Amino acid sequence: MIHEVDEVLKTLLRDGALAGSGIDIALEAPTRDWAARRNAPTINAYLYDIREDVARRQRGHLPVVDERDVVVKRRRPPRWFRLSYLVTAWTKQPQDEHRLLSAALATLMPRELIPPAELPGALGALGMSVQLSVAGTQTETRSLAEIWSALGGELKPSLDLVVTAPFPAHPDYDAGPPVTEGAAIRVRRLDGTPAEPEERAHRPHQVAAARAAREAARGGRGTGSTT
Repeated sequence: MIHEVDEVLKTLLRDGALAGSGIDIALEAPTRDWAARRNAPTINAYLYDIREDVARRQRGHLPVVDERDVVVKRRRPPRWFRLSYLVTAWTKQPQDEHRLLSAALATLMPRELIPPAELPGALGALGMSVQLSVAGTQTETRSLAEIWSALGGELKPSLDLVVTAPFPAHPDYDAGPPVTEGAAIRVRRLDGTPAEPEERAHRPHQVAAARAAREAARGGRGTGSTT
């Protein structure tokens, strides 16, 4: 799933306010060596932290239905994870970097929710939106200064982007076959003889409705007029 979130971000940054500019979009760690090898204006989105959003964890199971709307499997609700990206701009002039950061901010701010139709692969198949939060209050345990120190580089302007995305919880569990007949009750006396001439049966709603429809159809054919 993480690589699919990466592709979503690259697409957003490439097709937003920077569309047609030819700006490179990179995901590598912005170390000193990487900065020395860079030879073109670049927006870098470096994934520096992954942790679960435990406040969104759910219990229980979700039904999985087939084309007949019959439950065939049950699965646990997905787990939600916060993917934190350090978004930076790299050019030869600070003013140009600030322009790139402004374009990235203008692109990401309106996209607080990415609908499933815009998500690739298994991420889109979950049918859930992905949440984006950019330049908000940092809630992770590590500060940006510590991150830059770990990267071996000098502190520079950046956007803190947090993507909250669902991850499927495996495995799926097979569901039992659908109920087609209800429970039947037979009442007998102490000597074993039937207390009632017929058994009393409970029929599931779907089965009873289908049987009533068939009986109504037969009754309609039986009352038709002939000439």
